[in-house]
Amino acid sequence: MGLGYSLFVRPFLALMDSEKAHSRAILGIKIASYTILGRMLLRILYRPRKVETKAFGLDFPNPLGLAAGMDKKAEAMTGWETIGFGFIEVGGITEHEQDGNPKPRMFRSSKHKALINRMGFNNPGSEKMSEHLANSKKPSIPLLLNVGKSKSTSLADAHLDYAKTVERCEPYVDGFVINVSSPNTPNLRELQKDEDLARIIDAVQNYSGGKPVLVKIAPDLEDIQIKSIVDTARELGCAGIVATNTTITRPFESSIMSEKGGLSGQPLKSRSTEVIRLIADHTDGNWPIIGVGGISNAEDAWEKITNGACLVQIYSSMVFNGASVIKDIVNGLDRKLKSKGLVSLDQAVGLARGD
Repeated sequence: MGLGYSLFVRPFLALMDSEKAHSRAILGIKIASYTILGRMLLRILYRPRKVETKAFGLDFPNPLGLAAGMDKKAEAMTGWETIGFGFIEVGGITEHEQDGNPKPRMFRSSKHKALINRMGFNNPGSEKMSEHLANSKKPSIPLLLNVGKSKSTSLADAHLDYAKTVERCEPYVDGFVINVSSPNTPNLRELQKDEDLARIIDAVQNYSGGKPVLVKIAPDLEDIQIKSIVDTARELGCAGIVATNTTITRPFESSIMSEKGGLSGQPLKSRSTEVIRLIADHTDGNWPIIGVGGISNAEDAWEKITNGACLVQIYSSMVFNGASVIKDIVNGLDRKLKSKGLVSLDQAVGLARGD
């Protein structure tokens, strides 16, 4: 496993200390998955068992996905598929290219297994992204695109910004996640209000080619606000919801915790599960939920799934545990299903609710 450590664990552990380390990690997986021999070795080291499932009309080899933000530019899609993810979410992408917030803007707290970022949607913009996707080999697993609002675009014109990105990238992806919940673009979270969100959903769906459109929400909303967003998104035909984005709350005090930005990782785990359960209860388990926030092992993933998530995503646990966490989680879920006498993941979704 020395190769795995040098390729993944070491650079990912350094992720929050330097964006260069992040770039090296992405480059490492790109190089490792470039040749047939490299991909074969990665599969031997990391590929988990199949735990097949379906959601919003797509087939997933397993329910574990890469969360948005890790591979903003869709640079290592072959690599992520090779090491065993069941789906990939790339981005966030905005209509216009932007540099994001001033550096440093990424921080890591090993003590709390937590990350803080205030990246600010640094990305190549929708035009360059669509060109890149057009010239890249599309993975055989579902590919979702996280879509955000350009900082230069007013809130009043936000729906046009989202729609243009979707229009340009639609031919190359399998679905879209509307990100109105990043804490790092000024006033973005205001777009979670019903009328603003409805305008964005309508505009995006005009260009989505009938592909699934999901909404990603913040964990910091009041429960009544979450229910209102769910009702709006469902009424307008959204395929599901991603719960949750990063949080601006700080459960601990430390020098790292005093940094501004979105907090992810272990401290987010319980609140994201609460939000998943709230949404599942509110929709009677009849609306797909992607659960994300603080998942670092199979138990965490199982908790999200039994409370109502049909798919789950990780980001922070890749930083702290490396690529082997994919196999640990997926194979662990497979063992869980068998120990409970269940034959499919569907049977586990909402089990804690009595579904």
